[in-house]
Amino acid sequence: MKQMVLSILTKDRPGVIADVTGAIFRLQGDLADLNQSVLWGYLTMILIVNFPDTVTKATLAAAIAASEGAADFQVSVKELAAPLTSGPPVPKETFIMTVQAANRGGLVYQVSRFCCERGINILDLTTTLRDDRYVMALQLDLTGIVSLAALREDLSAFADTMGLSLTLQHNDLFQATEEVRLH
Repeated sequence: MKQMVLSILTKDRPGVIADVTGAIFRLQGDLADLNQSVLWGYLTMILIVNFPDTVTKATLAAAIAASEGAADFQVSVKELAAPLTSGPPVPKETFIMTVQAANRGGLVYQVSRFCCERGINILDLTTTLRDDRYVMALQLDLTGIVSLAALREDLSAFADTMGLSLTLQHNDLFQATEEVRLH
């Protein structure tokens, strides 16, 4: 078995996910993980897939290109040297930070730079612009942070200086209060 990371970019339409996963299925691929999002009418998808050893990057790209609506797909395939057995566990000190501000250039840069300067890894990031209001949600690994109180003070000063509305809460609390129930 070999493992590949596959990235797709295309204009969104019904059937994109079926086209890609159908090509994987026809090659006897076993989908390990998938993350997909639509931004302003464009779909981005990243997948981790296990394939029989006979499947190559070229074979996979050709199978996807042969899909019914794949004419505008941009496909990138990377074969992993050592297969992953599972995704990394969520660190114990994972926090969710939400940021809101009037839209202006450099907001994502400023927030990500703040995190970088303190050794904070951004595990996940999503942003939305609506009615000239920019909203960010960041999943952060605060494992190396010695003092959460000091970080909260830094965040408060940063938010005041930058004109941001900012909240920080532990991932467990966020999950408990924001979970979408399907049953």
